[in-house]
Amino acid sequence: MKKLALILALGVLGITFGGCGKSQQGYSNQFLYPDNVESVYVEMFQNDTFRRGLEYELTDALAKRIEAETPYKIISDRDLADTVISGKIIDWDNDVLAYERQTGRPLEEQAEVVAVVNWKNLKTGQLMISEKRVSDSMTFSEWLNQSFNYASVVAANRLAERIVEQMQTKW
Repeated sequence: MKKLALILALGVLGITFGGCGKSQQGYSNQFLYPDNVESVYVEMFQNDTFRRGLEYELTDALAKRIEAETPYKIISDRDLADTVISGKIIDWDNDVLAYERQTGRPLEEQAEVVAVVNWKNLKTGQLMISEKRVSDSMTFSEWLNQSFNYASVVAANRLAERIVEQMQTKW
């Protein structure tokens, strides 16, 4: 009985202290964003698709997300900013996910926006994000009075979220 208790106690101690090493995996209390940056200039995104207007939505959504979710200040003058974030929309697509059986009309569709993003430190010339492909999508349905334009705006906002996530430091 004493041996069983000793083995059990050693097992509990091994499990308890087994995860306490100098490994850098798991949780961290380090800052999420690079701390050598204070301001960001958001350049108008280019639009390489045939659908116009989404570049305005994405640029506006990105500036608002950076201001709200990061410690950085949005600067309207590129010469005064520490960094500049830019990019281009390379794909804006519409896919049918499900058809109505009797009429063949789309029941549910998906709008997807794909962009390539760059983030450059203007002080050092270092590319903090280089040609990173980021995408997001949104489903919509005509039956719910949702249009492709509605889904595109929502997808652009979600894409801005993904871009801000890419601005975080890797840990």
